Amino acid sequence: MTENNRAVLTGGCQCGAIRFAMSKAPAKISICHCRMCQKASGAPFASLADIEHEDFAWTRGTPASFKSSSIAERDFCAACGTPLSYRRIGGPRIEIMTGAFDRPDRVVPTRQYGTESRLGWVVGIANLPSQTTMQNYGPEKMATINSHQHPDHD
Repeated sequence: MTENNRAVLTGGCQCGAIRFAMSKAPAKISICHCRMCQKASGAPFASLADIEHEDFAWTRGTPASFKSSSIAERDFCAACGTPLSYRRIGGPRIEIMTGAFDRPDRVVPTRQYGTESRLGWVVGIANLPSQTTMQNYGPEKMATINSHQHPDHD
């Protein structure tokens, strides 16, 4: 991404040490259920937005990386541990974790991979009983919580 490109999507880690911007919309947004993505995200699956390197930039900080296989590296914030990306070594694209976007509602997955490792209970998530955070904690407890998370904007 060059300085002349206007950011279409932005995001970053939980503490704000690492920020990024995209000058184009992602080419593909997917969910991966493979065991490696489960471990890297600490979740039942990873949700990733694929973008060409030339349309992407780290705008604050430099993420740490872990070579998770002979073909790929995963970037994360060394300060807070937020998983940020998956990228093929020497490849033309980077895949950004959709939860790291300032507006994750704008990066909607359209396909799934690694379904051999999909956990059986994932398909029923939408049908589980649910509560908002306020309903779960209540107003008294919510009033005592001070977030240390970076806001979803620069």
